[in-house]
Amino acid sequence: MTSKRKRGEEGMGEGEIVWQTPANAPQRCDYIFHNGRRHVRPYYFEFIAHVKNRWAGKSVVDLFTEEFKGRPYEYYVDAVKCGRIQVDGEMVPTSYIVKTSQKISHFLHRHEPPVMALEVKILKEEADVLTVYKPASVPVHPCGQYRKNTVVGILQAEHGLAPLFPIHRLDRLVSGLLIIARNASKADLFRQQIESGLVKKQYIARVVGVFPEEEQVVDVHINYNAREGRSTAEMVDSCKDTMAKGKAAQTKFTCISSDGVHSIVLCEPVTGRTHQIRVHLQYTGYPIANDALYLTKVASGRSMEKTTADRAAAISASSTAHDIEEDCVNARKENSSEDFRIDPMCTNCPNLAPKGYDGEEEGLWLHCVRYSGPGWIYECPYPEWASLK
Repeated sequence: MTSKRKRGEEGMGEGEIVWQTPANAPQRCDYIFHNGRRHVRPYYFEFIAHVKNRWAGKSVVDLFTEEFKGRPYEYYVDAVKCGRIQVDGEMVPTSYIVKTSQKISHFLHRHEPPVMALEVKILKEEADVLTVYKPASVPVHPCGQYRKNTVVGILQAEHGLAPLFPIHRLDRLVSGLLIIARNASKADLFRQQIESGLVKKQYIARVVGVFPEEEQVVDVHINYNAREGRSTAEMVDSCKDTMAKGKAAQTKFTCISSDGVHSIVLCEPVTGRTHQIRVHLQYTGYPIANDALYLTKVASGRSMEKTTADRAAAISASSTAHDIEEDCVNARKENSSEDFRIDPMCTNCPNLAPKGYDGEEEGLWLHCVRYSGPGWIYECPYPEWASLK
């Protein structure tokens, strides 16, 4: 539900701030389209967490500084002093020591990363199933910094569709078929079929080089490193008594067409590991042609250094109060700043996008085209990049 709190912060002006919670449904007016990107108008949001055992015994300011590195120490000091950070619903001093299981609330001015301004196209609408063409760069459901700029959020805002239960996952940079159940019982049925191995998946990818004509089957473990946000192929030697770090993974690849420079490849993952298709294509020597993370070792190094929306949350915002004040003055000269109210305490204002987002992101040349199961088949049209003319 929406809650209202008096503006007690110096410089905020008179009136009330409306704080949003996950219960607030996205609306059409929440989106701003600018330079080919779909932005979300910044909004006040309440994050709630309960103190973990390893957090207990720390001051509330130290806890936030150490565990939530997206904002500087000075911000958290001011946030506690003015009540934007509370413990068990009450204001506390900056030296307050938190205890296990206490509820901590952080009220902040939230900026979501932009996504490509492409339509979330409804392919087929049935009584209990919805299939859509998911654009690249748009996450499926709320996660990380994304809440309204998601497939679920956009469908609710633009088509009034809710509740929605996505029954499989597509990585944010991947496009294509997304199957969404419209009730929990249908979602459970789909999940049971997937877990039982009754569902077949097909993707297409545009890869570097001339892919072999005969079917290629890659049966190589996948080891995902959550800290780095990337996976690696791991060969398992059956002759050695060593435990594999990664998980078993298998993908079948078939060449569809080639122009001598790139090839369009049909990808059929038997398992579903993180970045499985991307890593297995890299392993074969035919990586996805625009996949900076797995294209080459050199490109991979650059991609880890390059600031993207995925890594923006990990970048410390070092703006001081002077920097913020100077930025606010400059923002009034930009058209985009007129679309939302600037918060003088916000470490992202006056920019529309959050700090750390470079705005140069493109969709991956990997596209989900088909899912099939017992008695059902859903398909999605090919993207433009699948044509090698």
